[in-house]
Amino acid sequence: MTQSKIAVDLILKKLAESTEKTQDRARKASEVLLGDLDTDLATTPYEVVYQEDRVKLKYYRAPEPGGTTPLLVVYALINRETMLDLQPGRSVVQTFLDRGLDIYMIDWGYPTRKDQYLTIDDHVNDYMDNAVDFIRKTRGLDKINLMGICMGGAFSVIYSALHPDKIQNLVTTVTPSNFDTDKGLLHIWMKQTSADRMAECYRNMPGDLMNLGFLLLNPARLIIDKYVGFLENMDNRTFVENFIRMEKWIFDSPDVPGATFRQFIEDCYRKNLLIQSKLEVGGRRVDLKKLTMPLLNIYGRYDHLVPPEACDKLTSAVGSRDTEDLCLDTGHIGIYVSSKFQREFAPKIVQWLREREPAASRPKTDRKGRAAASKKPAASKGKGKKSKKKSAVASEQQQAG
Repeated sequence: MTQSKIAVDLILKKLAESTEKTQDRARKASEVLLGDLDTDLATTPYEVVYQEDRVKLKYYRAPEPGGTTPLLVVYALINRETMLDLQPGRSVVQTFLDRGLDIYMIDWGYPTRKDQYLTIDDHVNDYMDNAVDFIRKTRGLDKINLMGICMGGAFSVIYSALHPDKIQNLVTTVTPSNFDTDKGLLHIWMKQTSADRMAECYRNMPGDLMNLGFLLLNPARLIIDKYVGFLENMDNRTFVENFIRMEKWIFDSPDVPGATFRQFIEDCYRKNLLIQSKLEVGGRRVDLKKLTMPLLNIYGRYDHLVPPEACDKLTSAVGSRDTEDLCLDTGHIGIYVSSKFQREFAPKIVQWLREREPAASRPKTDRKGRAAASKKPAASKGKGKKSKKKSAVASEQQQAG
């Protein structure tokens, strides 16, 4: 029997080719990493039209208003709202604007030590309510549309139940409302967390510490695989730019006011009061049956932070008769940054809102049929409702980009 052999010259040829390819990739990677990279986030122009303490209200004006009631977007206190405007071509904000939807967005800013005593009540019934009232007054509307994301979605549910007369339609995305589930490791951890001791120790919950916790939820993928993928694609300028943008967003993590962190962990994760309509905010019970406006509830099937089991009970708990659940085959962040779901997520919301746009609530138009409210809103000073807050600082209109 003849034994097959590999020719030495063939081995050497393959080694030479591999070495040449490696050297070529290293050269290209060097050119990419040492060259000019476009890694800016949140480049869509906006104006800061209202400010109270650290909290700002951003206004994104649609170039051609589509006659739809403006949408206020409320992001979580964890990480930043720039996720919705990550880059051109992958921007939820830009997709909304391209379809004629005016956007307002709350920027929670960066809490300092003096913010450690701020509660959910302060964020919902003061900051959010003042922003809603500013938009209503500026636009001449009785109600506006509201969209909440993650923890900001929970705040939006609370707000809509307490102030149903001010909200026309509610959109919740990857929003936890039922915390009685062990499907996500985060839910297991939070039930065992001593929020009182952590708040007492740190005053405000450090964003860097929370980031570390999120990474440890899936260390193989979030710590190892991600950076291996970066090393394998260092010669691809587009990949590198997208990677750096995402890293910038991930590690731009504001602290969370200690009292809010403590209340959210205790009342939601440990006692699961929200979905039971037993949560009390500002001395008032958050009765979800009073949430009677149309509700669109969107979540991710593979979300490891807010699994479907934490989201899918909301529509059956509210008082609205017009509800819709939409489960997308993606994760917590993929809903907002995936090119595939960009084509499905934002257009769905715009279409859903337009189908529920009452003629009586449409913005007034001028003689040429343009929305009168599309005029530049004046910047405003905030007027806090509670005496423990400092008077709001004047905001200067500014443009991002």
